[in-house]
Amino acid sequence: MVEKFRRQQLFLPPHAAPLFPRDPLLTRLRRYFGISQEELARYLGVSGPQLSRLETGQRGFAADVAEPLDALLQLLPATAPPADAAPGPDDLAAPDPVPLEARLDYCRHHARRLRRVLRPLEDQAVCAARWRAALPVLRAGLPPDPDDEPPPVSAGAVPVGRWAAFLVWYRWRWLEERPTALPPDQAARYHLLRLQAEALETEADALARLLAEPS
Repeated sequence: MVEKFRRQQLFLPPHAAPLFPRDPLLTRLRRYFGISQEELARYLGVSGPQLSRLETGQRGFAADVAEPLDALLQLLPATAPPADAAPGPDDLAAPDPVPLEARLDYCRHHARRLRRVLRPLEDQAVCAARWRAALPVLRAGLPPDPDDEPPPVSAGAVPVGRWAAFLVWYRWRWLEERPTALPPDQAARYHLLRLQAEALETEADALARLLAEPS
């Protein structure tokens, strides 16, 4: 693969154009194996600056460099692997359980805490749903709403003979104040807390499965 570079090392004068075209194989090689220029240079027995000149085409390959390099290049796949390829089970050693267990405890603890904070909001939402179902029935059982009339009393005690009318007016107003859904700010808080709790619970489940795998 590097036969065209098997020649004596050649240095170019400063500012000279590259004698050899830039070889992307060296860049591909380093990325494929996850090594730096310095690491590849040590394996080939050249300095970092020398390898940089080789990679930019400003210097040719000597035989003693081309041979070990060729062995590496032969291992490159014909097509580049996908950049987002996940490692396989054989690519990872058995994980240290200590940090995983610590994270599992953290996720479970904070998920429980968030669920406790969520409980009052869930109770409010359940009650609001009950009121939403009950209001039509309760309103249907009341006399007509005297909404277009002024309140029977403005202050103080209810005048004699007006108590029944006052109760009708008051009950309609009281039912209007019943919540039928969580208000927008509380609904947003509920969803934020719920999503955080679900994320921690999902992570805890994944960690528990990972820790349960045989090492």
